[in-house]
Amino acid sequence: MRILAVILAACIVLLQWPLWIGKGSWLKVWQIETQLAEQKQQNTKLQSRNDAMNAEVRDLKTGTDAIEERARNELGMVRQDEVFFQILDSKPLPIATTPVQPPAAPPAEPAATPPEDDPEAAPQASTPAPAASAPATVAPVSAPVPASPQ
Repeated sequence: MRILAVILAACIVLLQWPLWIGKGSWLKVWQIETQLAEQKQQNTKLQSRNDAMNAEVRDLKTGTDAIEERARNELGMVRQDEVFFQILDSKPLPIATTPVQPPAAPPAEPAATPPEDDPEAAPQASTPAPAASAPATVAPVSAPVPASPQ
């Protein structure tokens, strides 16, 4: 009888093996369903992007409005009979008040330096080479125009 119980328990374990661990187990089915849901979301996003691209291609093939809009926005083109107006910011750019000076040249090395322990040696003064002066760049400034009485 004991052998029969062991044989029946072994049969039950062998029958449950594919359900829990095998190829079509519950765990694998759950993982595949999760992957399927993620893939459906990605497909929906890609389908909406494809629809937008198809609409743009259709507009480019059939009408001139899309081509004209792209030429204006991306290439800055205008028609032959149009006048282009560009509105600039009303605030003027700040003008530099301090002149720009070039960086100072490094001091020239003296030809021979006297030893420090020799008190009779006269110290030689080294003069740096004159720096080349570049003219400072100044933005043009226009004087305010007085208002004329009417």
